[in-house]
Amino acid sequence: MRRVLSILAAAGLMAANVGAAPVLDHQQAQKKTSTNPKVTSSDKTGRKSATSTREKVPAKPYQVGDASWYGKQFHGKETASGESFDMFELTAAHRQLPLGTYVKVTNLRNGKWIIVRVNDRGPYVGNRIMDLSYSAARMLNFYGGIEKVRLDLVQPATIASNQTPGAY
Repeated sequence: MRRVLSILAAAGLMAANVGAAPVLDHQQAQKKTSTNPKVTSSDKTGRKSATSTREKVPAKPYQVGDASWYGKQFHGKETASGESFDMFELTAAHRQLPLGTYVKVTNLRNGKWIIVRVNDRGPYVGNRIMDLSYSAARMLNFYGGIEKVRLDLVQPATIASNQTPGAY
């Protein structure tokens, strides 16, 4: 039940953040064509079935390493993006990614994942690759404070295309 509520809260937050975002290269998005060729083959019974000629290959992760979280001590302070840090939003700090980038963060210990927005710089402790907000870390079940994570870049168009029409 808690996971369902967390997912709904994350979806609502993403809808609010992404709903008002401009769509880049809008003309190209309207010109969708099918690039998934089909090949038909028959099995032993003579029935034909359509199969895709492309196989799904897992995407290479952007980065894998240790992540930590930060919260109360920075709550309300200004981030590198100029906004106030809110420990209850799904945000993160990264050293190199452009501010405003969406990242899928997967906890490799338990397989849970969320999408966060980079709005700050850091972490500056050890070899950590990302600092997550308190809420993001809680949703990923960061028990010891530091967990091994996988980072995958998410295109804003992908997030926008997954939104339900009229869900604003």
